[in-house]
Amino acid sequence: MSLIEDLNWRHAVKAYDSTKKVSQDKIDKIVEAARLAPTSSGLQPFKVLVVENQDLKERLVEGALNPECMRDCSHVIVFAAWDTYTEERIDKVYDFTTDERGLPRGRFGSYTDKLKSIYLNQPAEANFAHTARQTYIALGLALAQAAELKVDTTPAEGFDNSVVDDVLELSKYGLKSVSLMYVGYADSQNDWIAPMKKVRIPKEEFVIELK
Repeated sequence: MSLIEDLNWRHAVKAYDSTKKVSQDKIDKIVEAARLAPTSSGLQPFKVLVVENQDLKERLVEGALNPECMRDCSHVIVFAAWDTYTEERIDKVYDFTTDERGLPRGRFGSYTDKLKSIYLNQPAEANFAHTARQTYIALGLALAQAAELKVDTTPAEGFDNSVVDDVLELSKYGLKSVSLMYVGYADSQNDWIAPMKKVRIPKEEFVIELK
C-alpha cells in the first residue's frame, strides 16, 4: 500500500483487544521511525519511553482520560521532551554528531554558540514549549510507520501529565511528558469509531494555493 492508503486506513482506536500483543520487531520499527524524525538544529531534545509492563500501565491509568485504552493496548509509547535547554545538553549532541562524522569537536562551535545565546537566555517554560513541539514530528512518523505495519494506534494528549511524570520518574532524566501513543490491535466489537467514515476537511478548504 502507499503512504496515503495507509493513512486512510488508520484511525484513533477507541478500544483494544488485550489478548493481542504487538511483536517486538514491529515496536522497534515504530520507535525507529520516531528516532529518525527531523528536529530543530538536529538536537533531538526528547526521549521515547516504551511501556509494556502491565503493572506499570495500571499505575498510569490513574492519569488517563481513556483508561481502558491505556489498560488494554499492547504498549504505551510516551514522548517526553527536555524540560529546558542547557549548555551541556547542546554540547553533548554536537560532540556526538562530530564524533560520528569523523569531524573535530567544536567544528560547529559558532552555530552552537548562537543556539546557546538564544536558548540559555529564555525561561525554561519557553524552552520546554520548543522541545515539546519537536516531539510531534516524531509522533506523526511513528503513527505513519504503525499504519504501514497495520498496527492500530491512538495518539493522546488527554492525560494527567503529572501522573505520567511521577510514575515514570521523568524528572530524574530532565524530561516532561508531552503525548502518548497507544499501540496494539483494535477490539473490533467495541471500537465504535471503526465502521464510521473517515472525515477530514476537503482539500479545497484545507489548502490555500498561492501561485
